[in-house]
Amino acid sequence: MSTLLHRVRTTRLGFLGLLLGLLWLKTLFAYYVDFDLGATGIIQQGLMILNPLGTSALLLSAALYLKKPRRAYAVGIFVYLLLTLLLFANVLYYREFSDFLTIATMLGVSKVSQGLGASSLNMLTPHDLIYGFDIILVVVVLLLFGGYNIWRFLQNAPLRWPHFGLTLDRRLPRYHVPQAVSMLAIALFGVTMAVSELNRPNLLTRTFDHNYIVKYLGLAPFTLYDGVKTAQNSQVRAQADASDMDQVLQYTRSHYAAPNVEYAGSAKGKNVIIIHLESFQQFLINFKVDGQEVTPFLNSLVKDKNTLSFDNFFNQVGAGKTSDAENMLETGTYGLEAGSLFASLGTDNTFEAAPAILNQKAGYTTAVFHGGAGSFWNRNNTYKSLGYQYFFDGDYYAQNSDQTTDYGIKDKLMFGESVKYMERLQQPFYSKIITTTNHYPFYIADTDTDFPDAGTSDATINGYFRTAHYLDAALKEFFAYLKSSGLYKNSLIMMYGDHYGISNDRNTTLAPLLGKNAKDWTSFDDAQLQRVPLIFNMDGLKGGIKHTYGGEIDVLPTLMHLLGVNSKPYVQFGTDLLSAQHDQTVAFRNHNFVTPRYTIIGSKIYLNQTGELIHPNANLKAQITQEQQQVNQELALSDTVASKNLLRFYVPDGLIPIDPAKIDYTTSLTTVLATESQLGNQSTSLYSKNGNQSTVDDFRTDAPELADDRSALTKFPKSVLKQTPSSSSSSAAQ
Repeated sequence: MSTLLHRVRTTRLGFLGLLLGLLWLKTLFAYYVDFDLGATGIIQQGLMILNPLGTSALLLSAALYLKKPRRAYAVGIFVYLLLTLLLFANVLYYREFSDFLTIATMLGVSKVSQGLGASSLNMLTPHDLIYGFDIILVVVVLLLFGGYNIWRFLQNAPLRWPHFGLTLDRRLPRYHVPQAVSMLAIALFGVTMAVSELNRPNLLTRTFDHNYIVKYLGLAPFTLYDGVKTAQNSQVRAQADASDMDQVLQYTRSHYAAPNVEYAGSAKGKNVIIIHLESFQQFLINFKVDGQEVTPFLNSLVKDKNTLSFDNFFNQVGAGKTSDAENMLETGTYGLEAGSLFASLGTDNTFEAAPAILNQKAGYTTAVFHGGAGSFWNRNNTYKSLGYQYFFDGDYYAQNSDQTTDYGIKDKLMFGESVKYMERLQQPFYSKIITTTNHYPFYIADTDTDFPDAGTSDATINGYFRTAHYLDAALKEFFAYLKSSGLYKNSLIMMYGDHYGISNDRNTTLAPLLGKNAKDWTSFDDAQLQRVPLIFNMDGLKGGIKHTYGGEIDVLPTLMHLLGVNSKPYVQFGTDLLSAQHDQTVAFRNHNFVTPRYTIIGSKIYLNQTGELIHPNANLKAQITQEQQQVNQELALSDTVASKNLLRFYVPDGLIPIDPAKIDYTTSLTTVLATESQLGNQSTSLYSKNGNQSTVDDFRTDAPELADDRSALTKFPKSVLKQTPSSSSSSAAQ
C-alpha cells in the first residue's frame, strides 16, 4: 500500500491512475444510484462495472504522450474534469427526463436555457456532493501536500522537499508506457464491446434505448456514438433541398387510393383507442393448445358483427421492430433500412403524424399509455415530434416488483391503471395503449394464468401461448370496462400486432403445432408467419373478415378515412385497405414482398396457394420485375424522406409544424387535470360527463396483485402530481 501511495504522489502514471480510480467509482455510484439502467444477470452487471474504465483510461492516457510536464498534468486534469462534468450533467438531465444527454440537446441548450439554472438547483440532492468530493480531494491533495512545489513548478524553479506530499513528476514515462496504457485501454473497451454484442446483438445498429448503450458500453462511448450519428444525419440533411420532395409527392399522389364510400367517415368524431398487441401473430387467432383456445376473447370479437378484421395483414418492420410498427402506424412512412428511425431520427425530424393531424384537423386530444420506461425506443422524444400532447409512461404507474415485466407493468394492471388517466382526457381523443406482457422471453407466473404448456422442446414457444392467453384475458377485462363505463359507444377500438413473436430460427420447432412438417419448412413458411392481426371494432361498424392483402404501412390512410379525414394532402406510402384502388403488394423492409398470388423471397417465387417454388415464364417474370421495382422505389423514397428530413420542406395546408420544445410529458397529468378544471361545465371528459365521478370502479380484474388492494387503480402517484395554478384543485380519482 505504501508503494502504491508513493507512486501516486511521485509519478505521472500514478497521478493519472488516481484520477481514473475516482472517475470509475463515481460513475459506478451514478449507475446504481441515479440511473435506472435495468442491468440483469452477471454479464450485464460485470459490463457495467468494467465499462467506465476503458474509455476513461484511453482519454487520460493522452497526458502520458506529452513531453512538457505542465501540459501533461493540465491535460490529465482537463480530461478528468470534462468527464466529471459529462457525468454530472447527465445525472441532472436523467432526473428530469429519464434519458441521457444527446449532442442535439447539448447544441440546443440555448433554446431551453431560460430558467435552467433554477431548475438545475431544484434537482440537486445531498448525495450529489459525492460527484464533486473527488475534485475537492484532488485540489486539497495538490494544495496542502504539494502546494509549494506546485508554485515552484509553475515558476520553473527547482523543486524542494520532493520527499514531502505530492511531487509533480518532470520525468517522461518509460519508453512504450504510453502506448501500452492506450493499447490496454483499447483492449478493455474491445472486450466490453465484444461481450456486449454477444449479449445484445446489433447493439449499435439497432439502437432502441439509450440506457442499453450506457449500460453496455458506458457514458462517454454513448456520447461519441450519438455525436457520430448526429454528424452523419446533419451531413445528409445539409445536402437536401425542397426539390427533393418533387419525386416523393409525385409518387404518393399517384399512389393515392380514394376512400370506400361505404366506410368513409363512419367513425367521424369517435374516440380512437389503439391497442398495441406486442409480438402478437395472426396464427394465434382461433388456435388451440391441448384443446383450449389461446385467445377466446379475440376469437369471439372477430366474429362480432361490429368487428372489421384483416387476416392477410403483414408486419413490415425492420431492425426497429416495435418502433418501426409505431412509425408506420402514425406516419404512413417506413422504418429505416438499418436501425430504428425513432431512436436515430425521432428527436429532430419533422413528421406529418396522426396525432398532429387529428388534433389540428378534427380537435382530438392525443395521448399514449405505456407502463414501461419512456426512453425505450426514444419514445419520450419521438412522441413529441409526432405531436402527442400527453405521454403517460412508467412513472405514472405502480412499479412494484411483483407487477412488472422486463418491459413494463403487466397488461391487466396496465389497462386498469390507464383508466384513471383516460377518463380525464377531453373527448374526442386519439389514444394508444402499449401492452408488454406478450414480449420475449414470454414468461408468466402460474398465478397469472393456468393456460397449459404447449409441450414443445422450446420454453420460449411454450411461454408464448401462455402470455398471449394472458393478454387476451386482459383485453376482455378492458372491453368490459369500456362497455360498462359508456366509453365504448363513442369509440373506435383498433388493435394491431406489431411484429412476429416467434423468430424464424424457432419456426421449425413450432411447425408441428401448425400441422406442418419441420423438414419441409421453407422461407415461404417464414414469410407467411409474418401475418399479424388488424382489428377494428365499433358499435355500428359494418363488420366482416377481409382477405385483402396489406401491411402496417396501410393503417394510417385506412384509419383517417374511417374518421372522415382526407389523407390525400399528406405524404403516406400506404393505401386505404378498404378502397377498391388499394395496392395489395406488401413490401418487406428487406425488399422481399408478397402479393395475393405470389411470395417473392430474393430471386425465388412461391405460389401462395400451394407454397410451391415456381419458375416463371417470360410474362410472369416481367410482372414480378415491375413489382420489385415499385417495392424498391417505395422503400427508397421513404428512406429519403426520413434521412434528409424532407417534410420540413412540405407543409400541407392548415397543418402547423410541431414544436417539440413546447411539450413536457412530466406535466401530462397536471395539464390534463387543469384543462378539465378550466373548462368546467364545458369539459367533455368521461369523468365530467359522469357528473365528476370516476368510472374506475367499473373496471373489474382478476389480477392477483390487486386482489387485496386496488389503490393503484384509483390513486395518482405523488411523483407526477406537479402542482400548477389550476391543478392543485383537481383531485385524483378515488
